[in-house]
Amino acid sequence: MTITRQPEELLTEELRHTRRQFCTYTCQAVSLLAAGTLAGCGSGSPTSPGSASVPQLPTISGSVTGRTITVTVDAASPVTNVGSAAMLQTSLGRVLLARTDANAFTAVTATCTHQSCTITGFEDDEYVCPCHGSRFATSGAVRNGPASRALQQFPTTFDGTVLTVSV
Repeated sequence: MTITRQPEELLTEELRHTRRQFCTYTCQAVSLLAAGTLAGCGSGSPTSPGSASVPQLPTISGSVTGRTITVTVDAASPVTNVGSAAMLQTSLGRVLLARTDANAFTAVTATCTHQSCTITGFEDDEYVCPCHGSRFATSGAVRNGPASRALQQFPTTFDGTVLTVSV
C-alpha cells in the first residue's frame, strides 16, 4: 500500500516548516537584541573606561508642592560648600544640584541626553554618566560625549537656608 500525498498537502506541510523556522529565527534575534539592550545604556553598568572609579553623588530629598521643590541647606547638607553637588530625589523625578557660589545653585535633570541613563557621578566639577562616560558642566552643558545635547536646567532661588527649584 503506497500513500501518496496530494500537492496541496505537501504545500501545507512545507509552509508549516517554513513558519516554524521563521518563528525560531525571530525568537533568537529578539533574544540577542534584548541581551544587547540589557548590557547597554539602560542597565546602568559602566561601559566606559574609568567610569567605575567616579565618585557617586550623595542623595538628598526635598518637599514637593505643585511643580516646586524645596530643600533645607544646613551644616549637615551635602551641598553646604561651594563646589559640592548632590542628587535630589523627589516624586517629580531626579534633579542634580550644584552649589556654584555662596548664594547660588544650579539644578539640571539627572537624565543623560545620550540614552536616558541616570547620571550618578560627580568628579572635577562635572557630572558623569555611568553608562558611556558623557560629562556635563554643572550648568548642564556637554563637556564630553557621546551625549550631544545639554541637560535641561531648572530655575533656582536661595534665601540662605532654603533652596527652591522650579521644575
